[in-house]
Amino acid sequence: MSSDVTTTIAVVGGPLVAGHGDGRGLGWVGRVTARTLPSLPALKVYPLAVPTEDSAGLQARTIAEASLRFTREGDNRLVLALGSGDLDSGRSVARARLDVANILDEALARKVSTFVLGPPPEHDGDRNRRIAELNASFSDVAKRRGITYVDTFTPLLGHPVWQREVASSRDHLPAQEGYGLLAWLVLHRGWFNWLGVQDVLGDS
Repeated sequence: MSSDVTTTIAVVGGPLVAGHGDGRGLGWVGRVTARTLPSLPALKVYPLAVPTEDSAGLQARTIAEASLRFTREGDNRLVLALGSGDLDSGRSVARARLDVANILDEALARKVSTFVLGPPPEHDGDRNRRIAELNASFSDVAKRRGITYVDTFTPLLGHPVWQREVASSRDHLPAQEGYGLLAWLVLHRGWFNWLGVQDVLGDS
């Protein structure tokens, strides 16, 4: 991709998109952006976070909010960072799956390339069993459409750093190391391939 073309990425999701709980204020989005800028100097990233949102709310706003940031001439892209709000609103896995499918289908219809992060694990074992169901369902929806899906649940479920941070936080959010883990997963699970550029920093 030409470095002269502005790449605009709307990152839509919950409080993890905003980086809440990170003492450095970067979250995973800031860390990924910093790593990507040397490869895409004209990159513009817009984190669009809403707390305690389920998939119905996400579907209602994603394309509309993202479109406000897109440009006519640039390369417009969407990152969908899924959470576990459906567990709190009582929305079924089937309905949540349909909501996510509708978002991805609308993005495809508008020719907006999309990258999806699955919901990460939490501190509660029962919720994690239910998050595992959401994760499997969301993954299937994305992969059926040829869309990159980053499974954050499986690698972080038993990770001691992640579990320690979400267990010790008042809001059960990760801190600096946890957000670093999320950023690492994004960067090493297809991010640069999706953008069509090389990671010029390599393993630095």
